[in-house]
Amino acid sequence: MKHYQVGYTTGVFDLFHIGHLNILRKAKTQCDTLIVGVSSDELVRNYKNKQVVIPFEERRDIVAGIRYVDQVVKQDNMDKLKAQEKLHFDVVFVGDDWKNTPQWDQYEKEFNKRGVDVVYLPYTKETSSTQLRETLNIITGEGKIG
Repeated sequence: MKHYQVGYTTGVFDLFHIGHLNILRKAKTQCDTLIVGVSSDELVRNYKNKQVVIPFEERRDIVAGIRYVDQVVKQDNMDKLKAQEKLHFDVVFVGDDWKNTPQWDQYEKEFNKRGVDVVYLPYTKETSSTQLRETLNIITGEGKIG
């Protein structure tokens, strides 16, 4: 397994769960410095068409408190190439559920030109924030959260 200087990954990290921790832990084993982009509330509303349960500032603080994370940045847009220009990472970590998608196939081509690797990490299928929301809705008998 190749080792990198600066790694980057992103996420919403709403209703933080073991899948989030697994991605951060596995990413950190492959780089000296791990930078994590936490999606802003506005980005989540616009990109995922969802309302977060936990506000950005709290999600940012939770992620910053994880020992595998060296730096947290606010993710205001989905442009990973601009993030690389600003943060100078040499690897980007992403869940393997994105592998072989048109979006990430294109990112791989562009990052390859810059000498940046894309590493796909196992997505935890058993747990997701969406599943947690659905479970909470069943337990509380309330309508859809976000």
